[in-house]
Amino acid sequence: MTLERPKERLVVVGNGMAGMRTIEELLSRAPDRYDITVFGAEPHVNYDRILLSAVLAGEKALDQIVIHPREWYAAHRITLHTGDPVIAIDRAKRVVTAQSGREAGYDQLLLATGSRPIVPPLPGLDLEGVGVFRNIADVETMIEAAASHRRAIVIGGGLLGLEAANGLLKRGMSVAVIHLMDTLMERQLDPEASVLLQEELHKRGLTFLTKGETEEILGETRATGVRLADGRAVPGELVVIAIGIRPNVDLARAAGLTINRGIEVGDDLRTSDPRIFAVGECVEHRGKTYGLVAPLWDMAKVCADHLAGDASTVSDYNGTIMATRLKVTGIDVFSAGEFRGDEDSEAVVFRDPARNSYRRLVMRDDRLVGAVLYGNIEDGGWYFRLIEEGRPLGALRDGVIFGEAIAASFAGAAPPDEAVAGGLGGARQNVVRLDAAPFAAP
Repeated sequence: MTLERPKERLVVVGNGMAGMRTIEELLSRAPDRYDITVFGAEPHVNYDRILLSAVLAGEKALDQIVIHPREWYAAHRITLHTGDPVIAIDRAKRVVTAQSGREAGYDQLLLATGSRPIVPPLPGLDLEGVGVFRNIADVETMIEAAASHRRAIVIGGGLLGLEAANGLLKRGMSVAVIHLMDTLMERQLDPEASVLLQEELHKRGLTFLTKGETEEILGETRATGVRLADGRAVPGELVVIAIGIRPNVDLARAAGLTINRGIEVGDDLRTSDPRIFAVGECVEHRGKTYGLVAPLWDMAKVCADHLAGDASTVSDYNGTIMATRLKVTGIDVFSAGEFRGDEDSEAVVFRDPARNSYRRLVMRDDRLVGAVLYGNIEDGGWYFRLIEEGRPLGALRDGVIFGEAIAASFAGAAPPDEAVAGGLGGARQNVVRLDAAPFAAP
């Protein structure tokens, strides 16, 4: 008689998108290898955090953004503990302890603790009406405030801040966005695309205060506004702080794992303890941390390969080329790779004011290394593939700025007469100004 091998115990700390995507991948590879226990800090099943902005804007209901209902966990014999965060890891005994006192032993442990909002030490943080934009509870608080108050302030003009501002605007509030930097979304867009975005969002009803350093949140019991370092006062009964995130590493640090900005992992997604893996926004890999979805999915696949234990299919995580594609109040923007450029790169810019379209491509050694698109982003996927592949552009070089559909027609032709030399961001730049329909962005 052949005895069945007992299942190993896998404990997952974090019931978010990265951790559960890893479990999805693992179940497709080795569905019977582990007894799986999941601990989540929120009292909810796994949901799509990206769609929280749609819930805030009234475009989706909470039940429409659930990824895995409780039935999914039950069907895969996964033990789920919601609203019960893990507060300690005993690496010697291989046991985790949750806030409730519940303990779970593990043979392999997966940390997917995500990130936390960055909140500056401002006077007035404890006032009613002050919060962040991170989870379902935050969204419910914002929706409640929008029902009884008219003025909102969003501190932060990055991706998350603009999503919050757009949602509150659609809830009927007047919204002022305070941003420390000169231009919006400076991590995803070049200055020209940022200006175009700000101008369009202003037309749609948002107010912007750039170069705005928040010094104090005003009010006695509830927020009444904020005061900036230059003395300006901005009124508002709801203040949302959305200036960025940082890896949530407290649990890992207390357990003695190697930490820098995030939980340090190798190419196999193992931490400094070989029995503990980590994925998602809590991770630091080769000095980089990630806050977008694509890297999380890449990590999930690699981590699942190693957890499955099949040496023939094991893979390594080698980092992810960053790409951002989003729609803010109906405006499409896309960026990928090294779109700022440097002294060794060349930038080509295309502007089509009639169609409110803008493109900036950055090339180095005849290869596309970065792209920013505003307005028309249909070619974003093609540009991203060119960046990922890293192949020489060759005959596509002269027409690549116009997109995949007509780039081939420029093969072997001289560059357009409208190309002129310029300079931006340290990169050599050719500025192409074409409004004629035959050369407009497809």
